[in-house]
Amino acid sequence: MSSAKKFEVIRTVFAVLVALAISFVIIFFVSEQPVEAIKQLLTGPLSSKRNFGNVLESMVPLIFTGTGVCIMFSANQINLASEGAFHVGGLIATCVAINMTTRFMSPICAMVCAGIVGAIFTAIPAIMKITTSAPELVSSLMINYLALYFGNYMLNNVIGDPKASAASYVLSDASKLPVLIDGTRVHLGFVIAILVAVLGYIFLYRTKIGYELRLTGENGEFAKYSGINIVKVILVSQLVGGFIAGLGGGVEMLSPIYQRFTWTALLGYGWDAIVICTLAKNNPLYTPFAAFFLAYLRTGASIMSRRTDVTLEIVQITQGIIIMLVVAEQFLSRYKHKMIAKEAKAALKEEEVA
Repeated sequence: MSSAKKFEVIRTVFAVLVALAISFVIIFFVSEQPVEAIKQLLTGPLSSKRNFGNVLESMVPLIFTGTGVCIMFSANQINLASEGAFHVGGLIATCVAINMTTRFMSPICAMVCAGIVGAIFTAIPAIMKITTSAPELVSSLMINYLALYFGNYMLNNVIGDPKASAASYVLSDASKLPVLIDGTRVHLGFVIAILVAVLGYIFLYRTKIGYELRLTGENGEFAKYSGINIVKVILVSQLVGGFIAGLGGGVEMLSPIYQRFTWTALLGYGWDAIVICTLAKNNPLYTPFAAFFLAYLRTGASIMSRRTDVTLEIVQITQGIIIMLVVAEQFLSRYKHKMIAKEAKAALKEEEVA
């Protein structure tokens, strides 16, 4: 492993430790039982099979959206439409699952349709940028509201069950993903999510288009003068990233957690994906680890809030500190320079010996 990669790993780990330390200090100031609160935060998810199952099931949407955003951000396309893609993915999967009752085919069709719609959704800001030079950051942010209100329209006028309040018709049993661990809600989607992360890594780091995508993200002008089709790279990155985010929404809706579509608000997984992407350094292979950390922290915070006097907001504080430290270019920069100098001296000595 090169010095640069070692440094990024060390900096990310150190940022997490610093954020946790600051959070613990805050807990000591605001809680009357700080030791118990910290204990529940750190060990609560391991206290029972069900609690740890909650960690694993919470990882699933984070891995999907995190992997999708890693691919889009690797091309330096700051497309925030993964939030909307996840939402419409769940909506389309619901429409298929309500009307299709063929076992095996129903969940497959629902997930594929969810992915395709997600891809189309994230491609819209990319097409707008290519054709009109509209900033993808702004257009993708606004288009998420189209997903939300379209979903609400469908829920109120097309798939809504008149016998239920703000809920769709019940999804068919044939469409539901099977549970993998008894006593939990960990389902087949967890395996699919891990597979998607691995395939996302292969796509980015083991294929020609993945190399072009990363090169475009690192230096667009150099990629252009090297003969790379920038328009194709932008579209492919958004289509693939959107497909994964939409697929994640479909998988989430077909999980044992839901029996009906009830998403009347955006769930926030698109924003969580930015946290995952930041921790994973745009590498899909690391998204399961980043997702595990975030899911574990949130599950622990939920348990802590129920058993002590500390609220869930402590997790938001921790997340914010981690992101600020990870993206701060000067954080541990002196240590980075020492690592590079040490590696250069070692290489020079090897050359002298040879």
